Amino acid sequence: MAEKEDYYAILGVARTASEKEIATAYRKLAIKYHPDSNPDDDDATRKFKQAAEAYEVLSDPDKRARYDRFGHAGVDGAGAHFTDVEDIFDAFGDIFSSSGMFGSFFGGGGGRSHRPRRGQDVRCDVTLTLEEAARGVRKEVTFQRRRKCDQCRGTGAAPGSERQMCRRCAGHGQVVQSAGILRVQTTCPTCRGTGTIIAQPCRACRGSGYVARRVSVEVTIPPGVDDGMQMRIRGEGEPSLEGGPPGDCYCFLSIQPHDLFHRDGRHLIVRLPLTYTQAALGADVEVPTLEGPRPVTIPPGTQTGEVFRLRNRGMPGHRGESRGDLLVQTEIEVPKKLDTEQESLLRKLAQLEHANVTPHRKSFLDKLRDYFTPSEEAENEEDAS
Repeated sequence: MAEKEDYYAILGVARTASEKEIATAYRKLAIKYHPDSNPDDDDATRKFKQAAEAYEVLSDPDKRARYDRFGHAGVDGAGAHFTDVEDIFDAFGDIFSSSGMFGSFFGGGGGRSHRPRRGQDVRCDVTLTLEEAARGVRKEVTFQRRRKCDQCRGTGAAPGSERQMCRRCAGHGQVVQSAGILRVQTTCPTCRGTGTIIAQPCRACRGSGYVARRVSVEVTIPPGVDDGMQMRIRGEGEPSLEGGPPGDCYCFLSIQPHDLFHRDGRHLIVRLPLTYTQAALGADVEVPTLEGPRPVTIPPGTQTGEVFRLRNRGMPGHRGESRGDLLVQTEIEVPKKLDTEQESLLRKLAQLEHANVTPHRKSFLDKLRDYFTPSEEAENEEDAS
């Protein structure tokens, strides 16, 4: 088991410190590591408990005397080992009260202040074209969100009736369970922390106090967003059932596929079909961009798959990065049909290249005529016989 830290060291005071100095030191540490000031910080909670344990011993003259003489062994079983911060508030209720030294810092009261929880977040889906994603756009989004019920005005109780105090927690919203020196304070399971219950629920909202409705909100989508990104609209989520701030609305963005462009991060890729002669001889062609057609010079001897880069013609960065490029990828197309002149020219080219190509195809009528008309060699052989 790890050795316990010295109580004086925890509070940062000398062994000769007066009661006032000990109280002042504890006050500073409690303010610094108070759970309300450090939400979801386990290390701060641990230090808050350590300071409380040290103060519990050193503020008592008898316990302090035993601790000074025997150390931790002298107060084992006598000192408080706080497992829950609520135990600290109960143990030092006078200190944490409005008249105590923490009243002005944490809103007074005999225990830890209760913060109403914020409302739940909601989701909506937004579909954009590639052009909208590139230049940014204002979109009207629609989603479901609850509002106060008109019939009960948000109380949840049927008209003519009222909410009643919860008997289980006596209206405090919290219940305390004790097991020896351990006391655990939890949210009341009957009223769920509200302190009241509904005897006759409102039929319109079934006692929730809220009804769902469709809401339309305009959202500004900046340039450069990508598929799958999320945008938060603050305060447009569900209202808090405890009177706290509302939740947020999260917009999930989806970019439609484009007929011409394929997106690769901030770059755009476009396929450029070229004829055989354009690739072999070179050509000046126009390629599509997001702003319209742009001229590109294709050098002679261009091969399939070669890429030409147009700087700053891609997508903008959504976080202020420089704009991407447009990558023009060539693809040489072979015609499926040739007219007579085209075939003749290509055959002459094949002869110059000494290329082995298939012979000229005969028509079906030519094949029939050859089949039924005997050749001169066949006629000479018949005469000789």
